Amino acid sequence: MIKADNVSKQFVRNIRNEGKNSGKKRTKEEFFAVNGVSFEAKAGEILGILGPNGAGKTTLLRMLASLMTPNGGSVEVYDSNMNQITDLVEKKKHIGYLSGNTKLYNRFSTREMLKMLSEIYGIAPEEADKRIKHIEEVLEMSAFIDNRIEKLSTGQTQRANIARCLIHSPEIYIFDEPTLGLDVISSDAIVNFMKKEKENGKTVLYSTHYMEEAQYLCDHIFMIYKGKKIAYGTPSELMEATGTDNLRDTFKELVKKEGGSDE
Repeated sequence: MIKADNVSKQFVRNIRNEGKNSGKKRTKEEFFAVNGVSFEAKAGEILGILGPNGAGKTTLLRMLASLMTPNGGSVEVYDSNMNQITDLVEKKKHIGYLSGNTKLYNRFSTREMLKMLSEIYGIAPEEADKRIKHIEEVLEMSAFIDNRIEKLSTGQTQRANIARCLIHSPEIYIFDEPTLGLDVISSDAIVNFMKKEKENGKTVLYSTHYMEEAQYLCDHIFMIYKGKKIAYGTPSELMEATGTDNLRDTFKELVKKEGGSDE
């Protein structure tokens, strides 16, 4: 399980001064990318993190993955026995994080990359081989697992990227747009993987712009806009509350109520 408790993150940005005599002067302004967000995702649950561009989703996911430190609040991570993990390094061992800008070792094959990561995580060679075989089957990678990563298609590279998140068998997955721009076959492989991991009792946090996918896949939806929570519930609860019959229209209605656009 993973829990966000009143989590906030502030940044500083430069803004251009307006007016005739302002010239090229800029002033610094503090702003909240994430502002007082709280929720929890339990074992055996897929939680969708939805919001328009610039809403704060990626910043939130990075804090949940312990890659970024909150200015306020806390992120709590629990193991399968509901023991809270406080050590930062230990936290990261329980999390598999996927972002859109993660770079892989292009000159390696996926198998070679996974073997290298197994050594880093201290996984014994025999156990590593078993895990790699399992990942190969789950993500349907048999046709390309021994090809160099630089030669893979977009969908194959994304599956290799997800494989990187699986080798240490984490209890929590945090995926930022895992199916963005993928073909149907690659998307289905990733979606099916998330469903299987949910059945295995894993926690999955899943950010996406594909509303139909979120409606089909997620147990609960957390919606964020301008750094703040604007809705939380099951897809059916949110649709009922907005008088809509699909999550895409629900999303539009909720963002519209906040005075924004769904772009």
